[in-house]
Amino acid sequence: MLRKFSEIELAEYCSRGDNVARKQLYEQYADLLMAICIRYCSDRDLAQDVLHDGFLKIFRSFDKFHYKGEGSLRAWLTRIMINEALEALRKRSSSNEQPIDELADDIEDEEDFERIPQSVLMQFIRELPDGYRAVFNLYVFEEKSHKEIAEILGITEHTSSSQFFRAKKWLMNKISDYLKNESV
Repeated sequence: MLRKFSEIELAEYCSRGDNVARKQLYEQYADLLMAICIRYCSDRDLAQDVLHDGFLKIFRSFDKFHYKGEGSLRAWLTRIMINEALEALRKRSSSNEQPIDELADDIEDEEDFERIPQSVLMQFIRELPDGYRAVFNLYVFEEKSHKEIAEILGITEHTSSSQFFRAKKWLMNKISDYLKNESV
């Protein structure tokens, strides 16, 4: 039976190119990092490509990692994977603007949202156009400001807030349609 490395040992041995540690790192974090890739990328194939490229970058970049306590490795891996996903989206799409219909106004209250399974909400997020999805994820899940998002994505603050607004409208329409179909 192989020894299980601690977080600091994983980082140290991976930085030395130890394949046993690299395998453990992959097995320990691949599912978490794939979930992040899927959240940012529109399809599973692109998410798998991002995960692959992200792990290659991780293995080449361990000399830049500095252990700052429990959880710092996970945070570092997550940041690299988000950056890889954003870079893939930048390469893939030159125009992020999509026409959006008027905001659905038939969603009554929070109880309506509670009827929607989390997996359905996450699927709706994955279906957002690339630019909207990137801004939405950074704002909602990574808790970045529009100023920070603008810097990360190379867009203006106004574009960030506009895309976030459009993402919310798009999601509200999807939720409204879902609720209509559920009540039938």
